[in-house]
Amino acid sequence: MPDTRTHRGPHPEDARLFAPEAWPVLRQATADLCWLLSRDYAPSSALKLVGDRYQLTARQRSAVERCACPAESGARREGRRVGPDRLAGKELWIDGYNVLTTVEVALGGGMLLGACDGTYRDLASMHGTYRKVSETMPALELLGGAVAGWGAAACAWFFDRPVGNSGRLKGIMERLAAERGWPWRVELVQNPDRILAGADEIAATADSVVLDRCRQWFNLAREVIDRHLPAANVVPLAGA
Repeated sequence: MPDTRTHRGPHPEDARLFAPEAWPVLRQATADLCWLLSRDYAPSSALKLVGDRYQLTARQRSAVERCACPAESGARREGRRVGPDRLAGKELWIDGYNVLTTVEVALGGGMLLGACDGTYRDLASMHGTYRKVSETMPALELLGGAVAGWGAAACAWFFDRPVGNSGRLKGIMERLAAERGWPWRVELVQNPDRILAGADEIAATADSVVLDRCRQWFNLAREVIDRHLPAANVVPLAGA
């Protein structure tokens, strides 16, 4: 079935599955999963154990899984995180779909997850193809304006070449950057994670694989959302 969405908005079940009255259970489930992961339990079996104990649905389990991490990993990630004051004169390397879709979700009123490592994550999926939505251009404007305001020397955006419509998005972004005078470079690559994880530059991402390997990172999506979209629908799963 073709993807006909025009918004990166809320999932129809999220108002029920992630209502405030469900937060205590979801937070405890996330804390339990962190505890198990910190003791080297296999992720899949640990998630099943936690999900079964708290009778979580598949979507709730996905949310808990995306928000949990071993305590040691969380501490290492925090130690490598830099703030906006460190961007001046530096080139920022951005995990394109990871950052863009999170801000699109925030703009569309979709649900964001406050993870244990301080990032915001979402449960949006592209099914192998990126679809431009009503929130795409406002998200790019917000991101571009924020990074320019922090004085970054340039931005390199990395998008997954195999994802459908990546070339079209690249063209849209290059035209926008030319109009605004933003020093952007947009690249389509086979594996953005590998590039960002091995970069000397500051990586902007919430991808756990990159966060565990990169030299330094910037919490771009969360910084932009907290500053410009304070009414965003954030479900805080950290800190049971």
